[in-house]
Amino acid sequence: MKNLLISTALSVALGATAAFAAEVDTIAVLTPEQGSDYGWNQQGVEAAKAAGEATGVEVIVAEGLGYGDVRAPMRELAAEGADLLIAHASGYNTAGPEIAAETGVPVAIVDSPDALQDGLVADYTLSGHEGAYLAGRLAAKMTTTGTVGIVVSGEPPSWNSQSAGFAEGVHAEDPDVKILYSVIGPAAYSDAAGGNRVTTSVIAAGADIIFGQGNGSSFGMIQAVESNKATDGSDVLFIDVIGDKSELDKGHLLTSVVWDMTPVYTAMIEDLKNDEFGTHGYEISLKNDSVKLIKTPQVDEEAWAAVMDLRDQIIAGDITVEPKFDAEAVRSLVTVSE
Repeated sequence: MKNLLISTALSVALGATAAFAAEVDTIAVLTPEQGSDYGWNQQGVEAAKAAGEATGVEVIVAEGLGYGDVRAPMRELAAEGADLLIAHASGYNTAGPEIAAETGVPVAIVDSPDALQDGLVADYTLSGHEGAYLAGRLAAKMTTTGTVGIVVSGEPPSWNSQSAGFAEGVHAEDPDVKILYSVIGPAAYSDAAGGNRVTTSVIAAGADIIFGQGNGSSFGMIQAVESNKATDGSDVLFIDVIGDKSELDKGHLLTSVVWDMTPVYTAMIEDLKNDEFGTHGYEISLKNDSVKLIKTPQVDEEAWAAVMDLRDQIIAGDITVEPKFDAEAVRSLVTVSE
């Protein structure tokens, strides 16, 4: 009887160990646009590949799926054996949990930090607000018209936190600099024509530096920056987010708030293996270089040195930049241009 009890206890212990060490062989990342946009989609795809390589996991890339219903490709990827679906678009945060519940395959979504489900749904509402704050300080140092602009393709939490961080950086550097804020549309992420039109109007209103958040629409913003002069006759400069478009630059890119999501996806895989998936969110920061600014030839050397000193102060905790995910918080800091 004693041996039987020991054997039973051992079996239970081994079963518990197996439950806490899930097999993760394959993950899939789903993106609305092609993973070659030098931005959100490309950073997501490249980070998934890097995380897969770091953890020995195969990565399936499902790109260009659009912003509509992705339930069918999610089901297909689950049936193909994916152990994790990374739904890399805020428009997927309704379908993701539904498919996770239906198939039992864990799903990572964005912009839904309250949607966590232990073992099934994790959220990675990332915020580059620290980098955006530095970009705001840089913009305020370099504007010649005394007006800068924020143009966004929507108001998801991640965009809002960066817009607020940028505005706070501008105000901290020079409270007299005016900040114009304009939204292309409620979900105009791929609207390049709209990005061009709205950015042109913001430039005409006096902005000589544009902080643009747009995915595909950012290419329209850049077209506007390249084809219009500021009201004082100077060149207009562009501050990008998430990716690095330096190789496409024609002399108008000032910097970019670059995100590296590799640590996030790597942590997701490890959490899934250790039965901790869905128990917490994820973040990026200046501290581990998962958020950083790029330096271009358009950057003033003295201004850049000062901004890098500010970076060190944020990392040391001497300057605190809190994320603000609500659109109303952004609008309270800027002049809204409808």
